[in-house]
Amino acid sequence: MFLTLLIAFFSLIALMIIHEFGHFVIAKKFGVKVEEFGIGYPPRIFGKKFGETLYSVNLIPLGAFVKIYGEEGGLDDYRSFSSLSIWKRILIVLGGVIAFWVASMIIFSVVFIIGATVPIGDNALQGFSSTAIQITNINGDSPAETGGLKLKDKIVAINNQKIDSISSFQSLTNENKGKQIVLTVNRKGQDIDINVTPRISYPENQGPLGIQIERYGTLIEKSAWYKAPIKGVVYCGQVTLKAIGGIFDVFSNLFSGNGVPKGAELAGPVGITIFLAKAVDYGPGFFLYFIGSISVFIALFNIFPIPALDGGKLLFLILEKIMKKPVSVKLEQSLTIICFFLLIAMSIFVTIKFDIPRVVEFWKAGF
Repeated sequence: MFLTLLIAFFSLIALMIIHEFGHFVIAKKFGVKVEEFGIGYPPRIFGKKFGETLYSVNLIPLGAFVKIYGEEGGLDDYRSFSSLSIWKRILIVLGGVIAFWVASMIIFSVVFIIGATVPIGDNALQGFSSTAIQITNINGDSPAETGGLKLKDKIVAINNQKIDSISSFQSLTNENKGKQIVLTVNRKGQDIDINVTPRISYPENQGPLGIQIERYGTLIEKSAWYKAPIKGVVYCGQVTLKAIGGIFDVFSNLFSGNGVPKGAELAGPVGITIFLAKAVDYGPGFFLYFIGSISVFIALFNIFPIPALDGGKLLFLILEKIMKKPVSVKLEQSLTIICFFLLIAMSIFVTIKFDIPRVVEFWKAGF
């Protein structure tokens, strides 16, 4: 459990680093002085200066940051952020958000190469291109082992009767205890018939055949490597559109007084880490799928016109363009600080109300 939490946690940190790297790259491209690129937040553990930029590792491991010269405004220096034209500053601000989408496209491209499946039980869930009953464990000295069944075999039929659920498999094996059956499985793309006899009596928690099975749904089918990048880009666009629709539904319900839409789940950083940790157990395909989806959601959230987010900075730049003069540095900083603390307060509320119960549940499941 600890390892999966570490994987999940550092995956989120990696996304934050990619985000800040987006700002960093475009700022450097436009000749702006970047004073520091930091992983984590101060106090600083150590740092090394290369050229004019200090690269640091800091004590609080909750993200990353990039310190761009003149970003706060008020500096009349050709190397400062504030000296650039509006469109260049907009591109620097959007660099972090764009980096999230680029990361998502790359991640989804990898997922299309390896595929993504997730356990769904017998629930009639939508959104899966196919489902399969797969063997996840085989007990020693069981009919399944002596009959030649293998891990990851997909159960297709029993006595030519199609198996499409865990309950139907259990029902047919129980009906045929002590009788030889023909179990059709798909192994590496090829259907194989195996004769096996379910036991009448068997050790506790083993079942008549001595196997454990799980029903998997395929979220993303495997694709040829040369098709994967195109499919990854398209899929990223589809996820983005669905995410926009979901966010719209949330806000429309909240403003109409109906609360959070049914099925929607609020989660803060802690909750997202727990979700990611659970995704690790479902294999690399689903884990990467989940990371790619989170990257899209964070990109959309970051572009909200709220001071303290990239979208807030973008809003101030748009106002500067409209008014033909910069927004007061003092006003911008004051609004940014207020919104920052409001976001922290909201994050604490979500963590206490929604995430802590998830942590407790995850902790109990791990032991």
